[in-house]
Amino acid sequence: MNNYSQSGQDLFVEFVTKGKKNGFFVEIGSNHPSVHNNSFLLEKKYSWKGLMVEYDKSFEQSYKISRPNSIHEINDARRVNYKELLDKNNFPINIDYLQIDLDVDNKSTLDTLLLLNNTIFDKYKFATITFEHDIYRGNYFNTQNISRKIFGDRGYILAFPNVSVHWEGSYKPFEDWYVHPDLVDMSLINRIKTTESLNWEKIIQKF
Repeated sequence: MNNYSQSGQDLFVEFVTKGKKNGFFVEIGSNHPSVHNNSFLLEKKYSWKGLMVEYDKSFEQSYKISRPNSIHEINDARRVNYKELLDKNNFPINIDYLQIDLDVDNKSTLDTLLLLNNTIFDKYKFATITFEHDIYRGNYFNTQNISRKIFGDRGYILAFPNVSVHWEGSYKPFEDWYVHPDLVDMSLINRIKTTESLNWEKIIQKF
């Protein structure tokens, strides 16, 4: 089984943070603790810890076994008190990675982003963000446009728009990847960022 991300998200974060040790992440929509998981590599190789939010209760026991360094919140992402969890568990105000990987068609993706914008984005910044908008399926609830405005207003730089993954015989644009210029080496980012929609394999080649 592949104990890495499905589309190179962990390699993007690893590259941008320059293999940082003891980092922090917030992974919303964690799914399996290791297979095609975006934070498994970071926790196991670099001793990161984080908050894992997942609706499916069947993963809870495997999180305890495979991801002991992290906090496991089994809940609807739209109902989580993120500020309380981050404050209570002494997360730094500058966090290394945020993942939002939910279901765009039931509005959970947009609702969760709006919740974060209203509750934690004033205090917490993220060096890297991968945001799944699944635009290839349609722009549900105008999620792509609204998310880009929110992140742009918060100072994030869209380094890789509409990252594509090979799915059902063709490449599908499904995610935006961001960085915050206060928290990353922008000379590095300016050498690799693009306005093109690239498949993730081509992005990784830039690293």
